[in-house]
Amino acid sequence: MKIIWHGHSCFEIRDGITVVTDPHDGKSIGIKPPVVKADVVLVSHDHFDHNCVRIVKGDPKVVTSCGETAACGLNVRGIPTFHDNEEGSKRGKNTIFCFEMDGIRFCHCGDLGHLLTEKQAEAIGPVDILFIPVGGVFTIDSQDAKRVIELLKPSVAIPMHYHVGGLSISVAGIDPFLDGLPEEDILGVGNEIDFNKEDMSPKTEYWVFSP
Repeated sequence: MKIIWHGHSCFEIRDGITVVTDPHDGKSIGIKPPVVKADVVLVSHDHFDHNCVRIVKGDPKVVTSCGETAACGLNVRGIPTFHDNEEGSKRGKNTIFCFEMDGIRFCHCGDLGHLLTEKQAEAIGPVDILFIPVGGVFTIDSQDAKRVIELLKPSVAIPMHYHVGGLSISVAGIDPFLDGLPEEDILGVGNEIDFNKEDMSPKTEYWVFSP
């Protein structure tokens, strides 16, 4: 199985089928555009830096809704959340997507803007790989991200939606999130990583992607 980061909250997950999360067009946010073909595209909310489905090649099944959706043999669960900590009054709704590939349980938080309730955490269930925003301003910040990770206890936490060179969206960089984490648990993986189920650790690791 392979994960490739295309910047911001856009990831490509390959294992027989290809899932792409929250695609952007690159130029609108100052970074390189994704070059990707997919079977399934997950869109957590309808903002320009997360919903650019047209850039994804192929004829993908696009999932935007909460609840259960069958897509190319994949069972996708959408859990309703908000883009802010005022029940969506500032930035609207956000969908957390959960799905399983080859026995690995993925959870992509989109632009989660608040701490999870007990009911939401229960709906998410066990997580192996968690994609979580850490840049603050428009989402939870690094400290709240750590609280969500502590609640869900994934094998792997992958930070996203943080500042990199060229990004025109004003969010914090990765350093505040990494500060205080055990160095031995942080793995710099570059732009992509190949792995399998046996690579999952009982203790949370942090896979940090870079452009």
